[in-house]
Amino acid sequence: VDAGHRAVIFDRFRGVQDVVVGEGTHFLIPWVQKPIIFDCRSRPRNIPVITGSKDLQNVNITLRILFRPVTAQLPRIFTSIGEDYDERVLPSITTEILKSVVARFDAGELITQRELVSRQVSEDLTERAATFGLILDDVSLTHLTFGKEFTEAVEMKQVAQQEAERARFIVEKAEQQKKAAVISAEGDSKAAELIANSLATAGDGLIELRKLEAAEDIAYQLSRSRNITYLPSGQSVL
Repeated sequence: VDAGHRAVIFDRFRGVQDVVVGEGTHFLIPWVQKPIIFDCRSRPRNIPVITGSKDLQNVNITLRILFRPVTAQLPRIFTSIGEDYDERVLPSITTEILKSVVARFDAGELITQRELVSRQVSEDLTERAATFGLILDDVSLTHLTFGKEFTEAVEMKQVAQQEAERARFIVEKAEQQKKAAVISAEGDSKAAELIANSLATAGDGLIELRKLEAAEDIAYQLSRSRNITYLPSGQSVL
């Protein structure tokens, strides 16, 4: 018997023996006894399942399992299930447990509470597999996707939220522009009121002062330009 394996002896006269033969070299009676070798090391298996969530969304789940048989129960496994016990037991109980657990959560909870879902599946599946003499060393969700309709609905929801944020920004921008226009108009009105009061008090003197200031500024700007030349008045220039 190789390392990591066990043997169950089938006797032609007494049937399957209850004693499990361990690793190493052993003797058997030719023709009367026959060994059935079982691999007792942990082996991986991926099982895909399509099921429905609590809110009736299609969910595609792939479960990865590391399993091995209970050594002491190998004769019962061989008698009641057979050598291909993993093919007969794991797909059925995995599908049953996954459908039962996923139906307790809606689509959003399957994403946000994935650790809880995985732990619940592991506990229920380990307990269910123990009744068949199997030990599950690890149970993990390796793949979790939703149907096309749900994915499109999520994308449309994200786009709608972005459009709503953009519309809110435009409204806030318009409000700020409105407030700025009101403040500017109030400032212009106040300035016009002050100028009118000044004209009523000082007469045209303020206007003449502004004219002189404007002429001075224009003369200063023209004097700095190289394209401007000052000529004396009168006809003697010719």
